[in-house]
Amino acid sequence: MTESLVNFFLNIFSGMTTTELGKCITIFIVSLLPIIELRGGLIAAALLKVSLLKAFIICYIGNILPVPFILWLIRIILDWMRQIKCFSKLVKWLDNKVEKKKGQIEKYGFWGVVLFVGIPLPGTGAWTGSLIAAMLDMDKKKAFLAAAIGVLLAGVIMAIFSYGILDIFI
Repeated sequence: MTESLVNFFLNIFSGMTTTELGKCITIFIVSLLPIIELRGGLIAAALLKVSLLKAFIICYIGNILPVPFILWLIRIILDWMRQIKCFSKLVKWLDNKVEKKKGQIEKYGFWGVVLFVGIPLPGTGAWTGSLIAAMLDMDKKKAFLAAAIGVLLAGVIMAIFSYGILDIFI
């Protein structure tokens, strides 16, 4: 699923990907997006032949940038959205998603967030991990640090697969 979303966005930004700056902007934007995040950004970077170190830094920044906003503002935004009929279904869906995933984080606290964000599986990542941490009233600074470490872990794992680093050893 991630690869098809990445290809979708690469097609949208295809006009920008002819220059190195355009490639960097593209992978930054892809990394900012929920669901796709750094995982998709690194896949896009590998497809666009952006060097690993440059791609890693850009994707990391793109993925971590929304985290403080989620941690500090999401409860306010969701409370406001609950009051507006057209958003109530979306908020209910998010509440259900948090409810299903919160046990994984609640049980292990800080390390639960690190692992939830860092293990690149569908439905995990910095956006969801930060949302759950905020809804569980975790300490914001610890939750941010946990998400930052988790994104770093996810980046290492995805770099290994996206850039074929394992091929060296096989």
